[in-house]
Amino acid sequence: MGFRIIRITSRCKLETQLNYLVCRTDKETRVPLDEIDLLVIESQQAVITEALITALLDHKVKILLCDEKHHPQGEINAYSVCYDSPDKLKKQVEWTQEKKDRLWQQIVKQKIHNQAVVLQRHHEREAYQMLSKWEEEVLPGDPTNREGLSAKTYFPAVFGEGFVRQRHGGGYNDMLDYGYSVLLALVDRAIAIYGYNSSFGIHHRGKQNVYNLGSDLMEPMRPFVDDYILSNDLAPDDYKHDLLQAFGQNVDFNGRHEIFQNAIFDYVLSCLQALSPDDDLLSKPINFLAL
Repeated sequence: MGFRIIRITSRCKLETQLNYLVCRTDKETRVPLDEIDLLVIESQQAVITEALITALLDHKVKILLCDEKHHPQGEINAYSVCYDSPDKLKKQVEWTQEKKDRLWQQIVKQKIHNQAVVLQRHHEREAYQMLSKWEEEVLPGDPTNREGLSAKTYFPAVFGEGFVRQRHGGGYNDMLDYGYSVLLALVDRAIAIYGYNSSFGIHHRGKQNVYNLGSDLMEPMRPFVDDYILSNDLAPDDYKHDLLQAFGQNVDFNGRHEIFQNAIFDYVLSCLQALSPDDDLLSKPINFLAL
């Protein structure tokens, strides 16, 4: 599994040679394919060879493509990166509603918990107390929508009164869009590596969303992106490189320290195992390190 996120921001030619990604501009840069986790291509003037694309897919590297405004627009994935994917897909369509509801309860509780930690870190005590209370009220499937209630309190508290979370909303919203898109790409990569299909979620059911399961499983990890934005002085017009560093921070996964990027894979696996009809497991928590 790779550990580097490569970001392409200028005119260049991308090709492969001797198991390296080769980036040619006025100079040549080489990166071993085995070290790459995610390739983000932002420049509209970047040219990539078919040989490199297939080599990246062979190394289980996801390619994230951006539009002319540098917003993530789409992805290139391998059809299958797991030898027993057909068996996993059969299990996926047999997931019971009870299992899905229970996992969604765990996901929402963990998301609210991590949001509450962000509030506490940034001295929003009243909102922190409210979310801590709602965390304990989450039921299987979250029928009382404690997730939505928490979001309405959380975002204005941490990003400023009057802040509304919306795509392409400018300012903090653009930073969140970018960070969440990278997070979703890493979560979906893990889902594919473990042999499952991200189109079939446990809560998200968008007919035009091919990443429903990824959208489900990423929820508890969004606050890590939020906190990184709040804790660092990111330039409004040049934040992407710095924001990628969020995925190299240390987190607590199931009681042990891990790099966030690696913990994503372990967390996704624990969620998939919790859905197995053969076991009665809970997903393992991913938390902030104590200050």
